[in-house]
Amino acid sequence: YDLFLHVVTTIENIPTNIFISHVIIFSTLTFKKVNSLSFWVFFFQTTSRGDFVFCADRLIRLVVEEGLNQLPYSECTVTTPTGYKYDGVKFERGNCGVSIMRSGEAMEQGLRDCCRSIRIGKILIQSDEETQKAKVYYAKFPPDVYRRKVLLMYPILSTGNTVIEAVRVLIEHGVQPKHIILLSLFSTPHGAKSIIQEFPEITILTTEVHPVAPTHFGQRYFGTD
Repeated sequence: YDLFLHVVTTIENIPTNIFISHVIIFSTLTFKKVNSLSFWVFFFQTTSRGDFVFCADRLIRLVVEEGLNQLPYSECTVTTPTGYKYDGVKFERGNCGVSIMRSGEAMEQGLRDCCRSIRIGKILIQSDEETQKAKVYYAKFPPDVYRRKVLLMYPILSTGNTVIEAVRVLIEHGVQPKHIILLSLFSTPHGAKSIIQEFPEITILTTEVHPVAPTHFGQRYFGTD
């Protein structure tokens, strides 16, 4: 109930039946403490790049692990070194990551740390200086991406235009929207609403929904500010 209330009171003018079922916001006490600290660090003017990257990597790791929890799995039984049987689960085959360059590349290492063998594609999208519309300059995916569940990585959702264009490219390559899980760190209400309205079946996983997003994330993370 607390999670639902947080979603309803944070996002205005979004149908709650659609948003709650497709946007996941962490609600555990431990994560709230980590998230509140990191959110403050990202916006503080005197934050060093080292602290910025450290907090970003902490959030990225948590988001990636939760994203992996959303992927399909199957039950399995293994034999331990002491000869005992243990019933557990394993990921089903057919998953991949896709990062939206450049800021999305900051999340790639976190994904590889959790899943070493996962394949990762890339999309380069930039806004036209005159029209401000998102334009695709480069896209490379695994050949069978249309058969995979996709973890789409983009840390900051501001307007949502870049992600919308990236999803369109994935759809052109045969990926179904319901098989796309968007991993992000921060999202504005407008950005989340725009994506869900365009693609109601997509799942968005984020740590914070706030009217102000740290759009300087890529520059600070890679040290190009």
